[in-house]
Amino acid sequence: MAAFPIPVTVLTGFLGAGKTTLLNRLLKDPALADTAVIINEYGDVAIDHLLVEQASDGIIQLSDGCLCCTVRGELVDTLADLVDRLQTGRIERLARVVIETTGLADPAPVMQSIMGHPVLVQAFRLDGVVTLVDAVNGAANLDVHVEALKQAAVADRLVLTKTDIADEKTVDALKARLHDINPGARVLEVQDANVADLFDCGLYNPATKSADVRRWLGEAEAHADHDHHDHDDHHHDHDGHDGHGGHGHDHHHHDERVKTHSLVHDGPVAYAAIEMFLDLLRSAHGDRLLRMKGVIELREDPSRPLVIHGVQRLLHPPARLPAWPDDRRGTRLVLITLDMPGDYVARLFSALTDRPAVDTPDRAALENNPLAIAGR
Repeated sequence: MAAFPIPVTVLTGFLGAGKTTLLNRLLKDPALADTAVIINEYGDVAIDHLLVEQASDGIIQLSDGCLCCTVRGELVDTLADLVDRLQTGRIERLARVVIETTGLADPAPVMQSIMGHPVLVQAFRLDGVVTLVDAVNGAANLDVHVEALKQAAVADRLVLTKTDIADEKTVDALKARLHDINPGARVLEVQDANVADLFDCGLYNPATKSADVRRWLGEAEAHADHDHHDHDDHHHDHDGHDGHGGHGHDHHHHDERVKTHSLVHDGPVAYAAIEMFLDLLRSAHGDRLLRMKGVIELREDPSRPLVIHGVQRLLHPPARLPAWPDDRRGTRLVLITLDMPGDYVARLFSALTDRPAVDTPDRAALENNPLAIAGR
């Protein structure tokens, strides 16, 4: 049988990135023996015929079209059917689900299908998003296609393919650019990527058998686990700039549409303030919020952290951990946004903590904000 909730991995990447090639290689690993694979048949045969024959109950091929829009309802039905087949014994074991999207897909609707369905959220949990990036054409795709930019921005793992036919300078530049877009994601080359590297990206770390907040928030990759002072005590935006010309990628104006906001507050906050922060953020600019993760120390009960995880306007049901996994408490939020206006997130977070950012031009507006009052 299965231990609910079952982890789900979304495998995405732009056209020609090599998703199917990697998936076929990974499926030969015994660690994925009890994995169901949901693929979006789009043109060429997606999975080796041999694997289909060997695991006919574990591989579900959806109809032609974009998985995350034209057959989104079918994805929900397919996941629900997996649970039914497992509970009725038609599937003996199910340890994991992998969903491969098309190259033109925005992964957000797929993530929402997993996180937002009232029944499926009890049976499945989003383990992580693995995005493949073609080392030869990746830079051009990021320049032209917003879908490619979104795929890179929401990833927990970024995998570079075709590095064997791309020159070293191009590969290094693409790695640096991807880190600017998504500083919290681990970047790997496909020949080095294995099951252990790409799966188990969630809050629970099977290696330590405990919650790993720093790893889940991507702080280890972003080098964000340091003491913040003054303005940075409230927030820090990774937008590809350092105030002195950036990281050498100023010509990638397309990338500047994506920002990663690492928001830190050392003390507890009121639950009402958190609710209002999330409601205001999602109602005003929910479509621009690509992904959000957070661990929060609540004023009402600081002994157990509150964990939140959202995609655009959809928020996974908040959960409480039984205890803090380490000595570090406080509130930490990581938000990835697209075309978010100005310092909106920083201002809103300042109101949440009742500690305005240094560069906030309108202190009076924040003082009159009901969120600031709720947070006191």
